[in-house]
Amino acid sequence: MFTNPEQFASATKTLFDLQVQTFNALASKAVQGVEQVVALNMATAKQSMENTLAASRQLSQAPDPKAAIDALQARMQPGVSEATAYGEQLRQIVSDIQKEFQQAADTHLVEAKNTLSALIYDVTQNVKPGQENAVEIIKAAIENAFRGYEQVTQSTRDAMKRVEEQVTRATEQLAKAGQAAASSAQ
Repeated sequence: MFTNPEQFASATKTLFDLQVQTFNALASKAVQGVEQVVALNMATAKQSMENTLAASRQLSQAPDPKAAIDALQARMQPGVSEATAYGEQLRQIVSDIQKEFQQAADTHLVEAKNTLSALIYDVTQNVKPGQENAVEIIKAAIENAFRGYEQVTQSTRDAMKRVEEQVTRATEQLAKAGQAAASSAQ
């Protein structure tokens, strides 16, 4: 068992620090992802507004209804392409965030596992007769803490995967709707 309480406190603090580092890394990645999505949305909104103004100018300058309809149809295909490109960019951002989340979580998970292995090794060394039960209790507490840490990490991975799947599905639906609209316009 630990030769002194400071040894146990130090090992516990190291594990806690690793958990805080992991959560900070994941939070940082999430904030970066939100920043990227906001930037994409701002650029898309700006482009959409410019396109709307250009389309309005063309419609107001159309000499007859047929020219106005032709102008609308000419604008439809680029709009569908832009919407599809937006969906693809959004999917890529989410995919990159998911990869970064997984990488950060895996790195910290390995560090935590190594720290826990060392902690368990320290706990099981120098065990005095009669302290076996205390050692088992400490080992169980350490292993339970690590399992909880693994569950949080896995839940984060699962959530990111679901978000990526939903964005991919929405992008596919957007592309199909755009193709259908383009087909019906012709």
